[in-house]
Amino acid sequence: MAKARAKTSAATHANLSFLKRINSRIAGFSVGRSLQRGSAGISRTFARYRSARKSLRSSISAQSRRGLDWTNFFLADVQTGFGAFVAFYLADLGWTKGQVGLALALGTLAGVVSQIPGGALVDAIPWKRALLAVGIGMICASALILALMPTVVLVFVAEILHGLSAGLVTPAIAAISLGLVGRRAMSTRTGRNYRFDAAGNALTAGCMGLAGQYFSTKAIFLGSAALCIPALIALSRVRGDEIDYARARNADKGERARNYHRIFDIGKNRNLYVFAACVFFFQLADASMLPVVGENLAQSKAQSASLIMASLIVIPQVLVAILSPWVGYHSEKWGRKPLLLLGFGLETARAILFAFSSSVPVLLVAQLLGGMSAAAVTVLTVLIITDMTTGTGRFNLVRGFIGTLVAVAASISTTASGFIFDSLGQWQGFLSLAIVSFVATGLVWIAMPETKPGKYLD
Repeated sequence: MAKARAKTSAATHANLSFLKRINSRIAGFSVGRSLQRGSAGISRTFARYRSARKSLRSSISAQSRRGLDWTNFFLADVQTGFGAFVAFYLADLGWTKGQVGLALALGTLAGVVSQIPGGALVDAIPWKRALLAVGIGMICASALILALMPTVVLVFVAEILHGLSAGLVTPAIAAISLGLVGRRAMSTRTGRNYRFDAAGNALTAGCMGLAGQYFSTKAIFLGSAALCIPALIALSRVRGDEIDYARARNADKGERARNYHRIFDIGKNRNLYVFAACVFFFQLADASMLPVVGENLAQSKAQSASLIMASLIVIPQVLVAILSPWVGYHSEKWGRKPLLLLGFGLETARAILFAFSSSVPVLLVAQLLGGMSAAAVTVLTVLIITDMTTGTGRFNLVRGFIGTLVAVAASISTTASGFIFDSLGQWQGFLSLAIVSFVATGLVWIAMPETKPGKYLD
């Protein structure tokens, strides 16, 4: 009996060991299959992305493609000296938050005046590169004034001049891009534009932060003026004969390409107003966040304030450079709305972080969220406007209309936030911006439709 039990026990143990080995192999096989599927999925995604990039190469010459790439890069270099650095620079000169807000508001109000006429001008005139060159020259003059003659009156003049340049620079870049590649490749081209733009911002912000730390804050604006030269050289490399005039204003094909849709007809587009409201509230929350942080750093008189400020600018730009092409690519797979909703929601979280802590690590995390939000919103704004204006010939005019609302929102934000933060305090001010951003996110969720077309005209 004992021998029989021993044999039974040994057999049972052997069977259990065998089953364990089988289960282990099955589990290993399942994990292996999962890893293989995941690897295959990633490979397919990269293959599709490379295919989308190849569509850009086949649509225009390498000279024009690279010229537009580096125009975006150096134009970002030129623009980096403005915005948050202006607030930091003026605060370092002893300006109050109210005065800084007024100076920034004048610049954004000038942008309001220029956006719609500038967009209409870019639609009407075939010389897109010339208009962009004029805008770059205006930015150069503004930077030189800030660096060499920073009196109250002349600073206001420089901000107005810089604001007026936005009415030419922003629509001209979009028109050149659309005129070169067309509607089908516009998502990939827009992502590429913002990749080079963000890379230029990140690199130059770091260099300017070092210049401000170890030389003088005036060096920031002198550098911006000097960088206008390579920006103009890169622009000259874009071949004018490859920019399709009708396509650059999103007109119909064939004979109808000569016609413009009436502004009254475009004004009947309900979705355009919904999107405009969403962008308005988003910009109302976003425009003053980093300038306020910059003013706080300057007034704290911290030893490495310039470097910290540069880091806060560089981090989101690095993320925008990485993510922008993928936003353009995935907007073709998933649609515009899901990514837009994600970008708006991240802005709310960013404002909440700013509200409850001013420590450097928290500021850096908040800027990481800002980078992800900016990558989504900036790319999708161009694509949604392209979707809604297809065949109208009014692409740049509508872009100017949206730009006007953005400028109005930025003006209200920078002006009001200075007084709100002075009277209420740090966390109350940022919390109010978080509420505005949350309203914008809710509006996207409830009222914004999907705009990606089922079929492109070209």
